[in-house]
Amino acid sequence: MAKAVTVAMARPADQETVTTAPGIGVVGPPDGGAAPDPDTGAAPGPDTGRARGSGPERTKPADMDAAAEFIRLHRHECPEAGEVGPRLLEIRRQIDLTGTYQHTSAELVFGARVAWRNSGRCIGRLYWRSLRVRDRRPVNAADDVAAECAAHLRTATNGGRIRPTITVFAPDRPDCPGPRIWNEQIVRYAGYQRPDGTVHGDSRNVDLTGLAIGLGWRGDGGRFDVLPLVISARGGQPQVFGLPPDVVLEVPVSHPRFDWFTELDLRWHAVPVITDMCLEIGGICYPAAPFNGWYMGTEIGARNLADRDRYNQLPEIAGRMGLDISRDRSLWRDQALVELNVAVLHSFDMAGVTITDHHTESRRFLAHLAREERARRVCPADWSWIVPPISGSATEVFHRYYDQADLRPTYVRHDRDLPALHPGPG
Repeated sequence: MAKAVTVAMARPADQETVTTAPGIGVVGPPDGGAAPDPDTGAAPGPDTGRARGSGPERTKPADMDAAAEFIRLHRHECPEAGEVGPRLLEIRRQIDLTGTYQHTSAELVFGARVAWRNSGRCIGRLYWRSLRVRDRRPVNAADDVAAECAAHLRTATNGGRIRPTITVFAPDRPDCPGPRIWNEQIVRYAGYQRPDGTVHGDSRNVDLTGLAIGLGWRGDGGRFDVLPLVISARGGQPQVFGLPPDVVLEVPVSHPRFDWFTELDLRWHAVPVITDMCLEIGGICYPAAPFNGWYMGTEIGARNLADRDRYNQLPEIAGRMGLDISRDRSLWRDQALVELNVAVLHSFDMAGVTITDHHTESRRFLAHLAREERARRVCPADWSWIVPPISGSATEVFHRYYDQADLRPTYVRHDRDLPALHPGPG
């Protein structure tokens, strides 16, 4: 059984590829539930469920047709990269020899950004070209992945001026699977199952908390205990790695008018770094590719802290506001929900941490849609995920329909579950 350890300092970013444009935008899949109630408000790919994930995995050889489709797209949008024919011949030779091929740095950057552009459930795609790409493909050991995740979080947090960033680790190969990060996000709060069936903390993370405890981690029993990273490499058993405290920026929640709001002792982490989705580019799967934008306020205020199966704060807030919670027609939930969202936006602003609101992001999305139409590209969008979970009809994205398309490159969730622990000796 792996012991709980602390992440070592990350190596220097000597392989980093960045953009000169400012990082900006919302990106990420939902924290909870399926559509039509998006939480993180920006899920790039379909959630197909998960199957048991124990033991080594073998992957199929790379699909030459998928590779050719991607290379043609890349050369069409980036003609300075060279001709299609010679590159396809090179890829064919690599696949014949090894069962796979390697993207160039330029192809990787383009693929990661276009995967964001193709994310039909993401409202924050206007600035897809600004995604900062950290190329860590040589990294395949669990402890090195953990160290780079900490470095990613530190870089993306940027003192509160959040930068959309992706770190790409080793891909799946026919002879060796790439690393897996079993957390949904780099920062997740523990959910402790009590004997009576109730949960202390975040109910969404009960299973992950149990796995971490089974691997030797011990939390403090609080409502906002940061879980360790659970990582497996080369098809082996998962291990736990604690995050250095200095990389996790959290925002305490207060309200501009209600002084009692601080008594609720609420907080949320600053950067939503998604870790359980695969980046698929040209038939190559990068199973560990943590990526982030920044939060839209409703993800925290209308979902994470509000949902009944999460922190369920609406009854407490409504009670302190003096609202009539005995009947639905008083609309106490609606009033409490608005004030919770006001508090989240206010708190992030006071802390100097980047966040956006759903009205601003709706206008940005329609600007992105107009740009894509001018470029004669399909802009896929799932209405039930693009429309925010509060005041939907008051936003501009509510009043129209969108194209549906399964485009590549993309971010997807593969069919897998949290890994089962192999019993130890004796």
